Amino acid sequence: MQIILSILAECWHLLAEASIYIIFGLLVAGLLKAFLSPSFVSRNLGQGKVGPVFKAALLGLPLPLCSCGVLPAAAGLKRQGAGRGAVASFLVSTPETGVDSIAITYALLGPVMAIARPLAAIITALLTGLGMGALKDKQKQAAALPDLTCPVDSCCDGTDCAPEEHAHHHTLLQRIRAGMAFARGELWEDLAAWFWLGLVLAGIIAALVPAEFLTRYLGGGVGSMLIMLAVGIPLYICASASTPIAAALILKGVSPGAALVFLLAGPATNVTSLTVLVGVLGKRGTALYLVGIALGAVVSGLLLDQFFVLSGLSPLAVVGSAGEIIPGWLRQAGAGLLVLMSIAPLWRLALRKLGRKRPEVQSLDSLAPVSSCGSSSCGCGR
Repeated sequence: MQIILSILAECWHLLAEASIYIIFGLLVAGLLKAFLSPSFVSRNLGQGKVGPVFKAALLGLPLPLCSCGVLPAAAGLKRQGAGRGAVASFLVSTPETGVDSIAITYALLGPVMAIARPLAAIITALLTGLGMGALKDKQKQAAALPDLTCPVDSCCDGTDCAPEEHAHHHTLLQRIRAGMAFARGELWEDLAAWFWLGLVLAGIIAALVPAEFLTRYLGGGVGSMLIMLAVGIPLYICASASTPIAAALILKGVSPGAALVFLLAGPATNVTSLTVLVGVLGKRGTALYLVGIALGAVVSGLLLDQFFVLSGLSPLAVVGSAGEIIPGWLRQAGAGLLVLMSIAPLWRLALRKLGRKRPEVQSLDSLAPVSSCGSSSCGCGR
């Protein structure tokens, strides 16, 4: 019983530290959904060697899409004429970070990691995209049309409606309301289960795993980075859910660099998405994609460890320091709010998993994706 109480205490502590930042990240992600037009993203990733690759890395950075959810978006960009380098850059930077994961990184891992994580994601995306651009396409590969539907209320498909005309369809208040509805609805629906899974795993690590064990194997160096790569590449986890796990690992003695490798490799890849990647990038492109992520993550991890050594900063002193800025009562209130927000999504997920939800008769035309990744069965989040 004491073990269970210890795990719950660690989980609640992490939740309270991150709660306000998670809520802030959700709000910003909702506004991005309402105000960032999908057609704008598509138009800015055309053919080119360097410019589109750099734009793709920056545009993908704040978007709340997981490693599965980014695939249909990337396929749509490719269909609209985006170069393979830009597509690869977008595929790397988008799932590795997002406004929600950057906010929770700041809360749980401190300002250094909050800067290092998106910076490493951009560098990895650029290296992968530029390398991908050097490959020559042997054949044109088909991809799904992008979803350019109005993000506010789906009033048009974005194809037959001119942007200047559509700009007058909705007021500022309508866009804000739509963004907030997306944040507390579809986005948190996708994120909640994975976030709580990550939080529970972090609580178990913090309460039960001996620090000496992790320090021995993951205390730093190339070996610890490779172990984290082996764990992170096939793992199915979103950027927000990986953050509390990384915080617990650092508190147990894992080097910040090794934790950064996990934060980069885990969200960017998973076994189930590799087959789809082959269709978007080709076999050689997919191999280069994985190599680019691995090299970028390891090099970033080694540089981060070196920064902590040269600066004299203690990783243990930095982790969780940002959360202390928020008053204690507000952190507790934020944690309570997240619990309340999670009840309905987790209950619906439990019903689906147990098969107790009664099937509804639908026509083929009425079937539509319900998750941010474009698949009604994915269940993943970003």
